[in-house]
Amino acid sequence: MPLLVMKFGGTSVADLDRIKNAASKVQREVERGYDVIVIVSAMSGRTNELVGWVEQTSPLFDAREYDAVVSSGENVTAGLMALTLQEMGVPARSWQGWQVPINTTAAHSAARFVDIPRANLDQKFSEGFKVAVVAGFQGLAPDGRITTLGRGGSDTTAVAFAAAFDAERCDIYTDVDGIYTTDPRITTKARKLEKIAFEEMLELASLGAKVLQTRSVELAMRYKVRLRVLSSFEDTDENSGTLVCDEDEIMESKVVNGVAYSREEAKITLVTVADRPGISAAIFQPLADAGVNVDMIVQNISEKDYDDHPGSVTDMTFSVPINQVERAKKAIEQAKASGEIDYDELIVDTDVAKVSVVGIGMRSHTGVAATMFEALAAENINIKVIATSEIKISVLIDRKYMELAVQALHDAFGLEAA
Repeated sequence: MPLLVMKFGGTSVADLDRIKNAASKVQREVERGYDVIVIVSAMSGRTNELVGWVEQTSPLFDAREYDAVVSSGENVTAGLMALTLQEMGVPARSWQGWQVPINTTAAHSAARFVDIPRANLDQKFSEGFKVAVVAGFQGLAPDGRITTLGRGGSDTTAVAFAAAFDAERCDIYTDVDGIYTTDPRITTKARKLEKIAFEEMLELASLGAKVLQTRSVELAMRYKVRLRVLSSFEDTDENSGTLVCDEDEIMESKVVNGVAYSREEAKITLVTVADRPGISAAIFQPLADAGVNVDMIVQNISEKDYDDHPGSVTDMTFSVPINQVERAKKAIEQAKASGEIDYDELIVDTDVAKVSVVGIGMRSHTGVAATMFEALAAENINIKVIATSEIKISVLIDRKYMELAVQALHDAFGLEAA
């Protein structure tokens, strides 16, 4: 039988009525002739509650016990979904990660997949079961302990199962009806996309779009798993939502397909760093060792040049997530104290935002940067840092102008038009 993977997020299974609604969508796919693997998240708010209990009980918690506790939310949902399907007359069975088994690394709370053997689920499908309901977000370490995959891990679980079982498609049900050109809460001109390429979706996810978890898109792109994002709360058919697929499936893409943003950014500048070979490594290796995620980097001639050593110093500016600022400052200050680096001043600006335009059409079209910068200039928005890749341009700006920038760029690239 053809196989389909369906994933339901926390808002889609927030209570028994919503679980029943999700189960009805599964039942419809079974009636269409599919065997179905359903991946479920914990009920909305439950994971945060479980994390809170762990932190209250043990501030310096054992990561293995943390995983044992927080993974339980998905187990509850899986059991309730299987029971609901059984009541509808659909042969279903729930599976926890260790029962499949979903084999992962031993990195508790941030585990990665090793493999997903098919034998146990294939056996149940051969016995007449039509649905396997699998608890997302969790797996099994080599030592037999439960692991979790990090926030958004249920999306990654769904894609991994679709790859392992050669699924026809992986449907991600959520509280939005697809992927938009930008956040509809910022501009009413935002348009739902029918299709988007893996690479575009990966950039949008990494740049702040919250619809899909970045690792899930990486996995889908690697194994060519066709993803469909659609709403749990609307009647849907095979053409609903947005299809995330290979570039070859898209006849012709716009130059820019989306505008992404992130409020949670900070800019750090080291003033008058010695301009010598190896200085970049001396700065960024301590940050990497401290687990700081550095994004945009700019090096330029320092405004505080030394009269007796002209051109021998530079300013180094980079962006980090705002919740990693203190960790970054500590790493840099320790590197200075140890003599690895030297600088006059460390300046932190936590009042910035990142705005990006993304599109595979940028590979073959010129003038995208000019259009972007002109649109921002017309709104008197100053650019602090610029970063580019083959299919994206990102800028760091004052946070108070973020929504205006998104609206201006959406208009400048005509994204409201299909």
